[in-house]
Amino acid sequence: MNKVLIITKKHLYLTIMLAVLAAGTIAYFESGNMIKAATGAAGEPRTIQLVTGEFKSTTADGKNIEAYRWDPGTIYVKKGEKINLSIYGVNGDSHPFVIEGLNVKGEVKKGKETIVSFKADKEGVYRIICLTHPDIAHNGPMVGYIVVD
Repeated sequence: MNKVLIITKKHLYLTIMLAVLAAGTIAYFESGNMIKAATGAAGEPRTIQLVTGEFKSTTADGKNIEAYRWDPGTIYVKKGEKINLSIYGVNGDSHPFVIEGLNVKGEVKKGKETIVSFKADKEGVYRIICLTHPDIAHNGPMVGYIVVD
């Protein structure tokens, strides 16, 4: 005796819906693993990459102007998170800096990586300021922001 399997539209739609639901469930749980990978394991410091950048231009009267910056200009961290800032010097010979309110200071040199660490204990906005380029008169302001939520 032969058995015949008949698939109706209803069964086909139900099978497709279950497959989509299963794929969505897998994607949801995998995205949680990606977030853990981006933030690091509990207690492990998270590394954030920055670089030094430069803008150059010439005014209508032929004057060369330039300005330095941190890139990215704003970073976001969670309160209580341990952070390693890895800053690579691309433009400018030397950028001594401070991070106001976090008791962090360092210097970035062209072609070198500087790593500074801190724990974001208090919510707020903290400025990372290059002491060589603090304002327009000194090819700045080279100021970035660390936002702790």
